[in-house]
Amino acid sequence: MPTLPRVSALLALGASLCILPALADEPPRYNQISLRAEVNREVAHDRMHVILYREAQHSDPAKLAMQITDTLNRAMARARTVKPVMVSLGSRQSFPVYDDQGRKVVAWRERAELRLESADFAALAQLSSALLDELQMADMHFSLSSDSRKQHEDQLIKEAVAAFKARAQLVSQAMGANSYKLVRLDLNASGAPRPPLMRATMAMKDMSMERAPVPQIEGGNSELAVNADGVIELQLP
Repeated sequence: MPTLPRVSALLALGASLCILPALADEPPRYNQISLRAEVNREVAHDRMHVILYREAQHSDPAKLAMQITDTLNRAMARARTVKPVMVSLGSRQSFPVYDDQGRKVVAWRERAELRLESADFAALAQLSSALLDELQMADMHFSLSSDSRKQHEDQLIKEAVAAFKARAQLVSQAMGANSYKLVRLDLNASGAPRPPLMRATMAMKDMSMERAPVPQIEGGNSELAVNADGVIELQLP
């Protein structure tokens, strides 16, 4: 869905005389003013990540490892038939189970993960739901791809520079300056995810148990921001 930029500008006015300390070998600088402009935008996540796992216990660690491996191999084979989904193995752990006195090993417990990722939310949701007949769900989350992030940040940089120039021009006119020159400009990008309104992980678990259709997945947004911090020097008449 389209996203509308949300622009705000913050103005920090320092003293009009000699804001920055002058270096010994440079003439003093006067009429310098610090400015800040900020632009931000909410961008929909375009990557979905699911972590499924298999956990089991057996007195024979070799048989346990074989059972876990067989289950993962079947799940990976099924997952690889869904072309939009990237499939990879996650962490795998094995640890002993002791008796009530904590002295003797009576069994072994093992846990192994299968990681799925896709830009096709519907395909991945359907696949994850189908794989819950043998696996359990550990986590589901969403992210913004690096290509999408860069595309939006590049646009925000242009908007931040334009907002800074507009603010600088406004300050120059208010101070009665003929013009201004740019002394310094720093650009900084940041971003933080905003989680979806519903917990898709729990929703998918419950839906699968009831054999209901896979729910529509809302991946949430990330808020991207670019700050333009700089200093201008007014050219007073």
